Amino acid sequence: MESLTNPIIQKSFALIDNIIGEHHLTPSEYNIIRRIIHTTADFDFLHLLQCNPSVIDIAIATLKAKTPIITDVSMVKEGIRNMVRKTHQNKIIVAVKQAKKVKKGKTLTETGLLQCCEKYPQGIYVIGNAPTALIALCKQCESQKIKPSLVIGAPVGFVSVLESKAYLAKLNIPQIQIIGNKGGSTVAAAIINALLVMSVDS
Repeated sequence: MESLTNPIIQKSFALIDNIIGEHHLTPSEYNIIRRIIHTTADFDFLHLLQCNPSVIDIAIATLKAKTPIITDVSMVKEGIRNMVRKTHQNKIIVAVKQAKKVKKGKTLTETGLLQCCEKYPQGIYVIGNAPTALIALCKQCESQKIKPSLVIGAPVGFVSVLESKAYLAKLNIPQIQIIGNKGGSTVAAAIINALLVMSVDS
């Protein structure tokens, strides 16, 4: 297997460790946060990770089972493609690219996400950009039309972002999310990449 790290990453992680020092996170949670901070250089994320009980173990098992990964936008796919190739070669589907025509009253990403829900009801859903897609996903879960193996909720911004994350938090599904207005495609990708590395190390 190809190496999942390099000297620059290792040096960056060591510098991050020195800056953070003692913390409240489990080792697995810290692995996720450290990779997010490495990606963003934003130490605020140390206090923004929210995980369901046992979700990291569930996520690792799900990734090892080669469960398809559905991302809301292409940037998330680009951020995880290399790590997926080096590890479990899960199929990656970009929701926004599945939509040929926008449904009335829906965004393009939301339309594509709903199509993905029909094809991959137990997939891994990674939302790093579009809160409308996360809300649509939550509605599908709430109506029991789908049962995702894992949901990563990290949309960024102001319009509908807090509402989408609050909706996700209410649902009894395996989930990892970034609370508040922060997030983004690079953050969502960092979470999946950290889980992939742990899936190999476990």
